[in-house]
Amino acid sequence: MECQKVNEVERQNQLPQPEVPNRGTTFLGTCFNGLNALSGVGILSIPYALSQGGWLSLLLLFLVAVLCWYTGLLLRRCMDSDPLIKSYPDIGERAFGYKGRTLVSIFMYLELYLVAVEFLILEGDNLDKLFPNTGFKFAGLYIGGKKAFVLLTALVILPTTWLKSLGMLAYVSAGGVMASVLLVGCVLWVGAVDGVGFHENGVLLNGGLPTTLSLFTFCYCGHAVFPTLCNSMKDRSQFSKVGSYVETESSYNWLSVNATMLVLLICFVTSTITYGSMAVLGYLMYGEYLKSQVTLNLPIRKIGSKIAIYTTLINPLTKYAVITAPIATAIEDTLVFRNSRYLSILIRTVIVISTVVVALTIPFFGYVMAFIGAFLSVTASMLLPCLCYLRIDKSAKRFGLELVLIVGILIVGSFVGIIGTYTSIKQIVKHL
Repeated sequence: MECQKVNEVERQNQLPQPEVPNRGTTFLGTCFNGLNALSGVGILSIPYALSQGGWLSLLLLFLVAVLCWYTGLLLRRCMDSDPLIKSYPDIGERAFGYKGRTLVSIFMYLELYLVAVEFLILEGDNLDKLFPNTGFKFAGLYIGGKKAFVLLTALVILPTTWLKSLGMLAYVSAGGVMASVLLVGCVLWVGAVDGVGFHENGVLLNGGLPTTLSLFTFCYCGHAVFPTLCNSMKDRSQFSKVGSYVETESSYNWLSVNATMLVLLICFVTSTITYGSMAVLGYLMYGEYLKSQVTLNLPIRKIGSKIAIYTTLINPLTKYAVITAPIATAIEDTLVFRNSRYLSILIRTVIVISTVVVALTIPFFGYVMAFIGAFLSVTASMLLPCLCYLRIDKSAKRFGLELVLIVGILIVGSFVGIIGTYTSIKQIVKHL
């Protein structure tokens, strides 16, 4: 009996033990990173999205949140299939080879690029509201209104894009989580204290459901960074907040998966509460008269409105360089002189100039956001995770509840993507 116990102890000692690293992201830190990825400029258009779909479309907000949460878990399972997977493009390559990596990268970088364009449009719209009839002369030409502020914003942002190390900017941009909460609080203050009130009844169902679904999907387009968040949660030292210290590899992996699931659940529940609150407040305040950004409806003379607008303006200034850095890095990695400092500055400058041109050409915040949500976010957040998972995990193709759910997501995502993309492009062309 004693000999059997000794053998059992020796067997346990021979099990592979996960290393305990000295550094990593804590459970709480990972939650904040995930919330920051989901808490973006989408919160400004969520009331407009509700006005386009009506009160019943709130159910679609919850449905989109659940589906995107589930596809986030599918990405985590894809990562479990290969320890070398560190990013979303890695998952695409593991599933479909080089073509898969290229496809995922295109959708990722195009989405980041258009979000950077949205930042410039956002700055132009809100600064023009704060300082109407402002302009300047350049080379004999008078540039005024939104165009002037887009150009001035680009000049302010440009030096920040030249920084190779964006650690400080990324740290500052984490304040976006608190900024979103502050923004909701300011809108509530304007409605309850500053005299706007909550008198609009709205309608149960409206005819703009394609736009509504596109904007809702845009709000949950953080899948590009989810693999990075999952990877940071693989270290056992990060699980002390959600479970006890474990000794076996199987227990370690179980806790790793469930910690990731809990992080995603917290992020999606919290962001859905924030989005839902903003949507309801804005719709009750302005009803069918909502503009593409709720800040454009707020009375400019009220202190709550000014805080909301200034909070809105700060976020893009701090996040623009972080958003465009992966695009610049990807371009630099394809060049021979990738370590040239001057070439790096040139590439980043060209990116800024190109986003300015697009922002001035298509200055429609809501319609561009709807296009991003329908074409890019639906693909990256719904379709690709399902397709990659089915390709990587052969057992997922067996008939059952999971397969039915995945096929259902693919059907719904394809429908939203096609109809939403057509509607958004039609609206952009109509207003050009």
